[in-house]
Amino acid sequence: MNLASLAPLAVVLPILGAALTFVLIRHSRAQRAVSIGLLSLTLLLECLLLASVWNGGTSAVNIGGWVPPFGIVMVVDQFSSLMLVVSSAVSLAVLVYATGQGMADGDQDAPVSIFHPTYLILVAGVSNAFLSGDLFNLYVGFEILLTASYVLMTLGGTGPRIRAGVTYVVVSVVSSVLFLIAIAMVYGATGTINMADLAIKLSELDQGTKTLLHVMLLVAFGIKAAVFPLSFWLPDSYPTAPAPVTAVFAGLLTKVGVYAMVRTETLLFPGDSLNTPLMVVALLTMVVGILGALAQSDIKRLLSFTLVSHIGYMVFGLAMSSVAGLAAAVFYVAHHITIQTSLFLVTGLIERRGGSSSVDRLAGLAKLSPLLALLFFVPAMNLAGIPPFSGFLGKLGLMQAGIGLGTPLAYALVIGGVLTSLLTLLAVARVWNRAFWRKAEDAEHPDPVLLAPAPAVEAGTTALRLLPRTMVGSTLGLVVLGVALTVFAGPLFHVADQSAAAMLDRSAYIQAVLGDGTPVPALALSGGGR
Repeated sequence: MNLASLAPLAVVLPILGAALTFVLIRHSRAQRAVSIGLLSLTLLLECLLLASVWNGGTSAVNIGGWVPPFGIVMVVDQFSSLMLVVSSAVSLAVLVYATGQGMADGDQDAPVSIFHPTYLILVAGVSNAFLSGDLFNLYVGFEILLTASYVLMTLGGTGPRIRAGVTYVVVSVVSSVLFLIAIAMVYGATGTINMADLAIKLSELDQGTKTLLHVMLLVAFGIKAAVFPLSFWLPDSYPTAPAPVTAVFAGLLTKVGVYAMVRTETLLFPGDSLNTPLMVVALLTMVVGILGALAQSDIKRLLSFTLVSHIGYMVFGLAMSSVAGLAAAVFYVAHHITIQTSLFLVTGLIERRGGSSSVDRLAGLAKLSPLLALLFFVPAMNLAGIPPFSGFLGKLGLMQAGIGLGTPLAYALVIGGVLTSLLTLLAVARVWNRAFWRKAEDAEHPDPVLLAPAPAVEAGTTALRLLPRTMVGSTLGLVVLGVALTVFAGPLFHVADQSAAAMLDRSAYIQAVLGDGTPVPALALSGGGR
């Protein structure tokens, strides 16, 4: 049996779960069991898909039996299956965290029970985007996840969330309209939106038309991926949402935009025609993002700026158009999804235990909760790229690829990447020193819970700020997953290398969708292998 034929279940199972949890909206325990159970089953299926393509190979599934380039096609290769596994693992951890938070706060019968079906719809949209083999189905995947994200961002209906939600909706709608216009233009120029078919037909267009289509898609995806200067919306939108929502947004939504950029750049517009502008954008994204992070006193806003900054590393790897650079970018995407999500979950625990996410009001958390200190320290060092963590390995791969490319701009990006990593260390070290290490009485505006004696904290009205085991356990699991990326970096880089080589070669993808023997347009690749 070809396991790739089960790929549509990665989308169908979360949608089925969303329907069931909506029916069970007044039965919180059953709702939680269904959502966690079906998402776990989805993760197991995606692990099987990854295992089936671990050593190479690409498979396509034609929905409804339509022969490509007509109809909907889903494509399973190493890159898409790796993204499925990492995204679902992170989504499951966040779901368990959110469930624990709901039980601890006694809101399982509140209207926010809509969280479960909406969250599963979000997961279905992400999976659909990763598997999509045509531009319109990719657009549908974006719209599914964005529609769900509108609901999740405004849960609770507070003023700041509504204001941030309006900004987020407007920006998302603009990017979606640009994407839809680009799809219409692509179809008008080529008569197809199947990406494998486009890989052949776009090469037949004149350079001016091809460049226009290329730029339109890059701008649409750049807004979704939050690359500079299209990232203005993110730091004001994400921090206002509930902790689990912020975590899954930070981990997944921008990475779907990065995935779309990688897929279209390697499959539809291979070569180096826009590599120089992409490298400049990558450098600005890294530097401007981390400078914004250094100016923040709120941990959630600081992490939102580091999220923007580290998108620059991924764009840098993509812009090199080499196996080494793209492999490092694939590895770094998987790393960053895990680490950034875990840090936002830890920040939710910090806010719960310390009463605030502002470092001006936090202090003494290392003494108050050593476990919480450990949960922050490990992914923070990983994000900063301290050896031997996966963040260091991914950045080292990018730096080696940049040095191997040998151009002045590549060297500038290597220097910018090292500087960004050092400034990231400075930013997280500042949080550590102020929120965890100093004495509570040294805080500028300490929350009363930090100054209360330990027995009063345990017995008093601040009990809800203590850390429920389910929330801590799911966060710990995600931190352990981040460490596992370091332990198993060798096999993961093996998959990333093979994935990068296959994406730059394109023949396996095109022939899996259109059939063996389909001619693949020749192209000249810049850079070298790993």
